Amino acid sequence: MSSLTSLARALAVRDERAQPIATVRHFFVSERPLVLIPLAMAGEANAPLAAMVGSAPDQPRLLIVPQPRNRDQRFQFAAELGRIVKSYVDSFARHQEDVTGRRRFTDAPQLFVPNPGGIDFVRLFGRSTRLRRTWGEYAVKPEVPTLGKWLTFYAERAEHPGSSLMLAMTSALSMHWATGQSAVEDANLAALMAWFGADPVEGALAAEDPERWPPAGPATDPTFDAATLAPAIERYSKTDADSIARQMAFERLVAALRTQLEPTWQLMWQALDRLRDLQPGASVLDRWAEDRDAFTNYVEYLASAGALPQARRDSAVAAARRLNRLERAQAAFDAQRALDDPLVMAEFRLTGEAFAGSVVAAEPNRLDASGPRRKLRPHVTVRTSDPLRLPVGTDLASPTRRSQTARIVSIEGSDVVLELTGGMGRALTPAAGSVPELGEYVTYSTVSTAYQPNGNFPAVEDTPWTHGGPPPPPEPTEEDAVEAWS
Repeated sequence: MSSLTSLARALAVRDERAQPIATVRHFFVSERPLVLIPLAMAGEANAPLAAMVGSAPDQPRLLIVPQPRNRDQRFQFAAELGRIVKSYVDSFARHQEDVTGRRRFTDAPQLFVPNPGGIDFVRLFGRSTRLRRTWGEYAVKPEVPTLGKWLTFYAERAEHPGSSLMLAMTSALSMHWATGQSAVEDANLAALMAWFGADPVEGALAAEDPERWPPAGPATDPTFDAATLAPAIERYSKTDADSIARQMAFERLVAALRTQLEPTWQLMWQALDRLRDLQPGASVLDRWAEDRDAFTNYVEYLASAGALPQARRDSAVAAARRLNRLERAQAAFDAQRALDDPLVMAEFRLTGEAFAGSVVAAEPNRLDASGPRRKLRPHVTVRTSDPLRLPVGTDLASPTRRSQTARIVSIEGSDVVLELTGGMGRALTPAAGSVPELGEYVTYSTVSTAYQPNGNFPAVEDTPWTHGGPPPPPEPTEEDAVEAWS
């Protein structure tokens, strides 16, 4: 937890209200996201119990597995969910735009789950379904492996820093607001949302009552399991198929599970409205364009001949490349957040990696004649009260002039003299507004979004023996059709 977040939590306790720790939204929020609230059977390995899903607040779809230990019913649930997800995904794979010599979709499907546990469920459920066969023994409906492929795609993008294709609501809210409770309590969506209400303390206490605010999944409340769910499942299992008693038992089970999901469904859409109230940061659309690229590439891959589902596990080279991509994406996301948001940049100011202040002197037309050609090299002096821990010669950037580099020429007390290069036009006179003016409040930091090259990794066929040697080509096996749900 950062210093400013700790301070914001203290202020939240004092003011009894969530405190902003961001001035802009750092994720994209679609006009029509798909909200998915999954429930899993306690004591079973990722066995689906129910899900509420939909892309409109007044049109939730409730899917249940009356007997979660029944394999056929699990796959029936997966097929129904697959049809919903596939229909939603396909609705975005229609309109394209030209981008630097290629085509990509103008929009992409976005998935919201209540908490990180929902992301884990999606990842495991995707693994449990994407390798299933649609022929032979243990055959499943085509929608099942299709669902698995898309859920795995979403789970992998959820691990990509800055991606907005799948988000956990509690994590998205906690990135932008701090509450007066612990991080563990913030994982409870009802308790977290209570801090935006009139009486957050009372609301957070009420959220601890599972009868008023059931868990947001995928785990269910143990009291509900013992007192309501288990008897309802047993009643359903003991009735004859196609009987009136079976139908009545099914309806009671549906009603019981609806009480567990509907409160969270309402909270999810309230939280979406809360996120939409924040203006997106300057770099959000660029990252969403990357998400649309990933979506376009995956649609094209699935449409290609011989497209295989994602492997059970990455090879050594693929895992190393993926880790390198994630590390570079995390560094870029951290830098973009800081450049977009003064509150995030404030953390860098506290550590001495950035400073802010007013311009007290400026030489906008200064020329450097030391070389064979004269070059425009303005000097500006910034007076700051921030702690300065940057040496002379350090290159800096400003959030308001990102194409310009500022090098520290000298430091005299609280005055920092900077030499500017780039972003001023090609003439020997700077373009209007390209050089900070007297009295302007500016921020400079070492934060950079400069391109980071990919790591140097061998080809898959050159995997060294120390890492298992070249892996065999991925081919479906008999074990894929009976893989455990976990």
